[in-house]
Amino acid sequence: MASYPLHPLVDTLRATMTMRPLLPPPDSLAFSLHEAARLVAAVRAGGTLTEAQAALSPAWPSPAQRGAIMDMAYGCLRDFGRGDFFLARLLHKPLDEPLLHALLLVALHRVERRPESAHVLVSQAVEAAGLIKRGVLKGLANAVLRNFLRQAASLAQAAAQDEVAHHSHPRWWIDTLRRDWPEQWPSLLAAGNQHPPMSLRVNIRRSDRARVLQSLAAAGIDAREIGEGGLLLAKPCPVSALPGFAEGLMSVQDAGAQRAAILLDAVDGMRVLDACAAPGGKAAHILERAAVDLLALDSDATRALRITENLARLGLQARVKVADCRDTRSFYDGQPFDRILADVPCSASGVARRHPDIKWLRRDTDIAKFAAQQREIIDALWPLLAPGGKMLYATCSVFRAENQAQVAQFCARHPDARPIAPEESLAPCEAHDGFFYAVLEKTHWQGDGSSQYGSASNLAMRR
Repeated sequence: MASYPLHPLVDTLRATMTMRPLLPPPDSLAFSLHEAARLVAAVRAGGTLTEAQAALSPAWPSPAQRGAIMDMAYGCLRDFGRGDFFLARLLHKPLDEPLLHALLLVALHRVERRPESAHVLVSQAVEAAGLIKRGVLKGLANAVLRNFLRQAASLAQAAAQDEVAHHSHPRWWIDTLRRDWPEQWPSLLAAGNQHPPMSLRVNIRRSDRARVLQSLAAAGIDAREIGEGGLLLAKPCPVSALPGFAEGLMSVQDAGAQRAAILLDAVDGMRVLDACAAPGGKAAHILERAAVDLLALDSDATRALRITENLARLGLQARVKVADCRDTRSFYDGQPFDRILADVPCSASGVARRHPDIKWLRRDTDIAKFAAQQREIIDALWPLLAPGGKMLYATCSVFRAENQAQVAQFCARHPDARPIAPEESLAPCEAHDGFFYAVLEKTHWQGDGSSQYGSASNLAMRR
């Protein structure tokens, strides 16, 4: 997923840590509401939730408190379209205080989701509002939230008639899915607002699925088999609670993401390129399945370090290099690869429920930019593939411009590219996130438009 620069507002929010004497007790609901609001305000200003969390979380006192704060922020951002709809109708004029605006969004989400605790939530939100300008905003916060309680039924009815509020996705996102998936778009939007599942991938070089399943059960963790080697947990848990995680017996990887190594179908002795490898989950899965010579690339040094760390935990080895895969001169030694994984940067629209800030940070113009970057990457990588070799094109997007259209255009540009399996277009559901995969084989093209397989054909579609 592409990274957005951290907005200067996050520095401002971090600076407010010097106001610690004004904050309520760290174990209070008011503290959690206040800190969740700081995260939401940072996202509304253009930063990512991940960056904001990294900047602010050192001041959060305990794992339980961190979990509560993140739950509030994630929930608010998943429902942002609905909360923003409510707030626009509860305010007489736009707020000029971004942190109060964010606090009201967090409080509205919480009040609607937990109406049995509404009065406590309102009281604690008002307490948190008093921290923003030394008490002058408490009255406004109290009025807005209590007015919501009085009008909750009518506001909910009005929200049901507004597509952005009802689906809690931006208008352009709704329109794109309606066009791309005329029958499935409502279910795709609904899935994008759910909590994501947590799946594990067993490291078959150190254990097997039956033994890991048994150890999870002994630790009181309910799980079931999914896919060829994965386990789906009944509910998410910290990795510290997973027996054998530190020892490299398993990794956290979405069941849909586990399809990549399977489809790439690398076998012992092959040269393999993972062109956009960070944080290394797919590279590790490839190495677990076969003894290959793997080169893992990432253009960011910090992200590349995560590849090395993840492989070390699992007892795996690969060559890891910091390089832009489009600049093939920076890493290619002239020896063709038997397999190339092109897990390209994309809109990440298939994992938006896992990163709910994506819905509100993306713009409709971003999709064409991602598509252009994807085109540059796969065009640069294709000459590095040996004849008869396979390239797996992969995204975590549900937009056709990044998926089916991209592959069709690639095959039109490269007559030696032959789709050898139906596309896999995985919609987000209770078992996995949204992914797209297309396997392309390089034919022995003769240069006159013919090959040993004939001309490139259209991909078979599978939804």
